[in-house]
Amino acid sequence: MTGPEEGLQVDTEEVEVLAELFHQMADPTRLLLLMSLFCGEKCVCDLAEKTDVSVSAVSHQLRSLRIARLVRSRRKGRHVFYRLDDEHVRDLVSKGLEHVRE
Repeated sequence: MTGPEEGLQVDTEEVEVLAELFHQMADPTRLLLLMSLFCGEKCVCDLAEKTDVSVSAVSHQLRSLRIARLVRSRRKGRHVFYRLDDEHVRDLVSKGLEHVRE
């Protein structure tokens, strides 16, 4: 399948995965969680406090973000820490915010 730019080749699966990625980022709480991770790794309880969302709700949203490969997690004792999956995530959110601010 040819994409919007001449010569850009994408297949249906790539388009579906990309749509799901943007769907995950479209939720205000999930987007706020991603932006909260810009300055580094945080535990669920810190993210809940920073976003004024319950720990349970934050955990649920982070699970969706992890499945979408937007964040990574690691367990240390009873705590789970999250960070952005890679710099592409920061770039996507930053570019979107830059577009909104123009």
